[in-house]
Amino acid sequence: MTYVVTVETCIPEGTPEMDPLQRAGAVSLIEDGFDSVRAVEGPDGLEVDVLDTIVAVHPGGALLKVVVDAPALEFAEDSVRVLVDELLERTELLADWEIERCEVELHQDLALASLEAADGPDAPPDDPVARKARHAEAAVDLATGAGPDAARRSAAMRRRMLELADELRSLPPAGFGVLDGEEGLAVPPESARLAAGALVHATDVLVDELFEDVQVLTQEDATVAECEGPLWHLERLPDRYALQYDAPFARRFLVTAVALTTRFTDGSFQRLGCVAEGLALRLLLSRTTTILELHDLLDDDVAAALDALTDHLYEDMDHEYLYDVHDARDARDARDAHDAYDAHGGGQHEQPGAGGAFEGPLGVAAVPFDAWFTPFQRGRYIHPSAADEPDAAAR
Repeated sequence: MTYVVTVETCIPEGTPEMDPLQRAGAVSLIEDGFDSVRAVEGPDGLEVDVLDTIVAVHPGGALLKVVVDAPALEFAEDSVRVLVDELLERTELLADWEIERCEVELHQDLALASLEAADGPDAPPDDPVARKARHAEAAVDLATGAGPDAARRSAAMRRRMLELADELRSLPPAGFGVLDGEEGLAVPPESARLAAGALVHATDVLVDELFEDVQVLTQEDATVAECEGPLWHLERLPDRYALQYDAPFARRFLVTAVALTTRFTDGSFQRLGCVAEGLALRLLLSRTTTILELHDLLDDDVAAALDALTDHLYEDMDHEYLYDVHDARDARDARDAHDAYDAHGGGQHEQPGAGGAFEGPLGVAAVPFDAWFTPFQRGRYIHPSAADEPDAAAR
């Protein structure tokens, strides 16, 4: 069975945080280490195949996602821990790093259902399309209260989300609309905490689902427009670029989502770095809302907290324009505007903070596809694995 193992590593306590150059070096060292391994010997001598890896380095360490083929969850976790531990130990510059967490993250309700159904008449189907449909049916049960013990599960999820809220170190209660000693309408603190915890919970769900999207596109060697397999999120990006969403793009987008959400939890987030981060945040907020709805936890106050967070994180909503162009005429006009932008040296119609945006036919900033991973401004954070190639950035 295929498992996605999450590994959190950290630099030694008391060590200064890594600067951008050090982080880029750490990415290279870790990726080179993974590239040299195709399989690892697990417990009892069983071989565990390493199928894919994603590395996201932040100032205090790295978040790793390792996809393995293992006979059981425990074998996957133990083997990946051994692999990462050996990788760090034999890399001199990383030898003092420590592993904080190494585990397979599963949705608690669906995982329980899968375990109970294992090898029985209700075992999950092998076909990905059928399996996705079953998950959707389970989600409907949760949303409508049709499943057993819905109230108990909702209360347990509420407690879990309130606990997770403390992990969102970069986004204070004020970002969710909580007023501190000010008069006027405000979001209740507990509703803000519930929204914050739901965002953390949704992060794990989103990242794992994006991993699946990357795998589907890689296996089919197709773009989103050509893909026949089930996709969770990439098909929800702006339709007019669907032919350009291939596996390399998907990997860059996944790394961007991991880097963004890591900065949310490690306390280093300041502002969105590029259009791709804005689109990843859009997917994250949508998944957060869906999870809250599924567990009957999305009341007016929690919805208001998420609305306040949206206003807090987005400096503008220019990225929404990418979803507004539906016909060929508007797409052609956008391309003509982009050509005019290039012809004038890329400065005449530049929008402040838009990262090379150009003014579209409706007077709204529209960012060209090849600038989605370009920093809005100098100093904005872009993960090294997702950043533009130096020669592309110079053009």
